[in-house]
Amino acid sequence: MAGLEENGPEPTTSCADPQGDPFLHTRFVIPTRPATFLRRERLVRHLDQALRTPLTMVSGAAGAGKTLLAADWAARGDRPVAWLTNDATAQGCGMFWAYFLQALSASGVHPPAEVGSPADASRVDQTLLTRLAAGLSDRDRPVIVVLDEYDRVTAPEIAEQLEFVLHHAGRGMRLILVTRTEPLLPLHRYRAVGDMTEIRAAELAFTPEEAAELLERHGLRVPLSAARALVERTRGWAAGLRLCALAAQESPDPETYLKEFEVDRTTVADFLLAEVLKRQSPEAQDLLLRVSVLDRFGPELANALTGRTDAESVLAGLHRENAFVEYLGHARYRLHPLFGEILHAHLRMRSPGLEPELHRRAAAWLRDSGSLAETLGHGAAAGDWELTAGALVDDLAIGQLFTGLRSDNLTELFSGMGPEAASPATDLVRAARELARSDLDHGLTHLRHAEQSLAAEEGIPAGDGPAGLATARLSCALLEALAARLTGSPARAETAAETAAELQQEVPAQLLDAHPELAALLATHLGSTRLWAGRFEDARDALSTAVACSGGASTALPREESLGHLALIDYLNGWPGRAERKALAATTETERFSLREESGSGIELLVLAAVAVDRNELDRAQALLDAVADSRHAMRDPVMRAGRALATAWLLLARGETHAALEAAEPAVSADVVSPWSEAHTALVTSAAHLAEGRPRTAAELLQEVPGDQPACVVGAARAQLAAGRPVEALDLLDRVRPEGRTGPAVTVRASLVRAQAADRAGDSATARRLVAHALHEARRERLRRPFLETGPWIRPLLGTVPLRGLAEGWLTPGPPPCDASRTRLGDQPPAPVVEELSGREQDVLERLAQMMSTEEIAADLYVSVNTVKTHLKSVYRKLAVNRRHDAVHRARELGLL
Repeated sequence: MAGLEENGPEPTTSCADPQGDPFLHTRFVIPTRPATFLRRERLVRHLDQALRTPLTMVSGAAGAGKTLLAADWAARGDRPVAWLTNDATAQGCGMFWAYFLQALSASGVHPPAEVGSPADASRVDQTLLTRLAAGLSDRDRPVIVVLDEYDRVTAPEIAEQLEFVLHHAGRGMRLILVTRTEPLLPLHRYRAVGDMTEIRAAELAFTPEEAAELLERHGLRVPLSAARALVERTRGWAAGLRLCALAAQESPDPETYLKEFEVDRTTVADFLLAEVLKRQSPEAQDLLLRVSVLDRFGPELANALTGRTDAESVLAGLHRENAFVEYLGHARYRLHPLFGEILHAHLRMRSPGLEPELHRRAAAWLRDSGSLAETLGHGAAAGDWELTAGALVDDLAIGQLFTGLRSDNLTELFSGMGPEAASPATDLVRAARELARSDLDHGLTHLRHAEQSLAAEEGIPAGDGPAGLATARLSCALLEALAARLTGSPARAETAAETAAELQQEVPAQLLDAHPELAALLATHLGSTRLWAGRFEDARDALSTAVACSGGASTALPREESLGHLALIDYLNGWPGRAERKALAATTETERFSLREESGSGIELLVLAAVAVDRNELDRAQALLDAVADSRHAMRDPVMRAGRALATAWLLLARGETHAALEAAEPAVSADVVSPWSEAHTALVTSAAHLAEGRPRTAAELLQEVPGDQPACVVGAARAQLAAGRPVEALDLLDRVRPEGRTGPAVTVRASLVRAQAADRAGDSATARRLVAHALHEARRERLRRPFLETGPWIRPLLGTVPLRGLAEGWLTPGPPPCDASRTRLGDQPPAPVVEELSGREQDVLERLAQMMSTEEIAADLYVSVNTVKTHLKSVYRKLAVNRRHDAVHRARELGLL
C-alpha cells in the first residue's frame, strides 16, 4: 500500500469522531510556552535523541514541566510533529485511534484512504492498525508523534495496539509519550536494545542554577544560596518554583519572602486570595468558592451550585484571565489544585455550614446527568445517605461492592452511613456490605428489611430512579443468589436466577450494558451452588457463562471465581492438568487489573495446592495453603470451606501426619443441602488415613456407603479391599469405573495401579508390568507422583525393570537407573526423593531471570503483579537449592533447564 503522504493532497476524512461529535482541534495544537518559560538545553539535548529511537518517554509528576519541555522541542525545526493531548473521558480504542489518525492529518501527514477510520468508539479493527503500520513503515522520513497526558490512557488493549503499530512502523515513526505514570508497554525490550529515550522526574527537576535563572525571568534576582534552599524545599518541582516566583514578585523583599516560604506556605494562600480571588467580581468570587468542592465541572453544574445562570460567561472570563481556572475541553473546567484547596478552606471559614448543601446540590444534579462516581462522592460528603444509596441502586451498580474494582472505595464511602438512614436502598447497601464479608445473619436481616419495604411500595409510582423499583428488586435478586451461595442452597439460587432473568426485561438495556458485572456475579453464584450440589455439568454451564462475560476489569473477579470453580470440577473429575491451567488462568484475571489478591474466594489457590499434592510438590502445596490462610479472602462459601479442608487433609496425609489429616477432614461444612462430592471425598481421605495406619477393613467400610458415581471413591474402596486381602472384591469394584467419559488420569492411574498390585500378588508379573507401564504413560503427562508413592514397596522392583525404568526416569525417579536391576529388592532402601519440577510459570520467570530482567520487568512481561513474581522466585530458589539470582541461573543451566 502507499505510504503516508506528507503535505500531499488531503484525503477525504471524517470531521467527526466515532460518536458523531466534531473533533476537538485544541487537542492537536502544540501548547504555547509562557513568556517566562526557561528552555533548559540539557533536556533539549536529551530529547533530541528521540529522533534516533523509536520510543521516548518523558515521565514525571503533575507540574514537573513535561508538557512544556515537549512542546518547546516539538515547535522547533521543520520536522513533522503530530501532537495529541489525551482525554480520560474518551479513551475507548476506537476513539483513541480516531484522534490519533486526525492528529497525523493535522500535522500534514495524511493517512491513505484505505487506512479508514474507526466507526465504533469502543473498538478498532486490526486491519486498520495493520494498514496504518504499513503506511508508516513506507515513509522515508519518520513522523514524530507526541502523546501528551498519556497517563489518561488506561485501557490495556490500547497499549497493546500502540505497541503493534510502533513495532511494525519501523523507522517510519518516532513515538514520544508524555506521562505521569509508567505506560503499559514492554519498556524492558526497548531498553535492552537501546531503542528508548527516557527523561524522568529526577532529570526534570530544576537545578539551583536553573531555578535562579527562572526566578530572574520573573524579575527576581536572588543569590544562588537562596535558589538552592528553594530547590531543596520544593524538590525542584517546576510548578512550585513558578508559583513561588509569582508570589515573590509582589513582595517588596523577594529574597526574604522565599526564605519565609521555606517554613510557611500561608503567604502563598494570602497571595492567591488577595491577588486572584479578591480581584474578581462578587459573582465570580461566589462561583469560585462554591465550585471548590468539585474536582471538575461544567457551567450547568456550577449554576446548580450558585443558583444563577451566568456560570458559562464567568468561567470563560476567568480562564481567559489565567485566574487559575483550567479549561479541559467539552465545556469542562477545573481549578488549579493548590488554588482549589485554598478556596475550599476559605469557603469553610467564610460560610460555615454551606459545604454540605453544596455537596447535596452537586449530588442531585450529577444523579440526573448520569455521573455515578461523582454523585456518590458528593452525596456521602453531604451526609445524604438515602440519596447516595438510591443513586447506587438506581444505577444498578450494587454489584460493584463485590468486584474488587471499586469495592474498597464504596465500602469506605458508605462507612459513615449511620442507622438513622432508612430506605430500601440503604438496607440493600447494608446487606451487600455484610454479605461481602460473608456475615449471613446481619446481611440477611438487612436484605429482608429491603424486600419488605419494596413489597410495600409495589403500588406506588416509580420515583427518581430510571427504572422505578426494577433495579432495586434486581439488586435483591443478586443478593439472594449470593446468600444462596453462602448457605449452600441450590434451590434458592435457582429461584433468584429466575427472578433476575424476569426483572432484567424491565430494566433499561443501557443499564445492563453498563454493568456487565451483574450478570457475571449472578452466573458465578449460581454455578457455585450447582457445584456444591454435585451438578457438575449444570455448574459448568453457568460458570462458563460468567467466564465469557465481557467488561474487562468490572467482571475480572467473577471470571476469576468461575475459572477457579471450573478448575475444581476438573480436579474432582481427575484432570489435574486441566485444573491447573484453569486455576493459573484464574490468578491472572485479577492480577492484570491490579485488583486486591484477597478480592475473591481464593478457590483457585486451593485447586493448585491439591494438584501440587498429587504431584508430590508438598512445599508448594503448603505455600499455596498458607497464602489462602494468610489472606483476607472474604468469600467463605461451602465450596471454599470444603475445598480447603480436603486440600489440607491430603497434604497432611502425604506428609505422613495421619492423625492431623483425620482432624482436618473431620469438621462438617454447614450448608442447607449435603454435597455428594464433599461427603465422598471426605470419606475418601479419611479412608486413606486409616489405610495408612494399617486398618484396611475400617478404610473399606468408610467407603461402602459412597454412591458409585464417585469414581475416585470406588478406586479408593478397591485399594482398601485389596489391602484387606480381598482381591476379587477389589477387582469387582474397579469394573464399575469407566475409563471413558469424565474420569481423568488421577483416577485411572490409581485404578491401574490397584489392578497391577492384584496381578502381582497373583503371580502374574507380565500383567502387572503392563498395567504399571500404562499407569506411567498416563501419569507422566500430568506429572502425577503421589499414586506411585501411595502404593507401597511392592512397586519398587517393577520400576527397576526394563522398560519401566526408562518410563519412570527423570520425573518419578531421579538420575540414571542402577546398572544391576537385581539390586532393587523389597528390603532395599527406597529410591531418592522424587525430583520436584518447576511449574510452567516458574520456568517462565526463570527464563526472564536469565535475560537479566528486573522483577518489575518480569511482572510487566508476564502481566502479573510484582508480588506474584517474588513468590515464584522464592519457589525457584528453593527448588534449585540456591539463594541468589545468579546462582539460580547457573544451577538451571547445569540442569539443562535453560
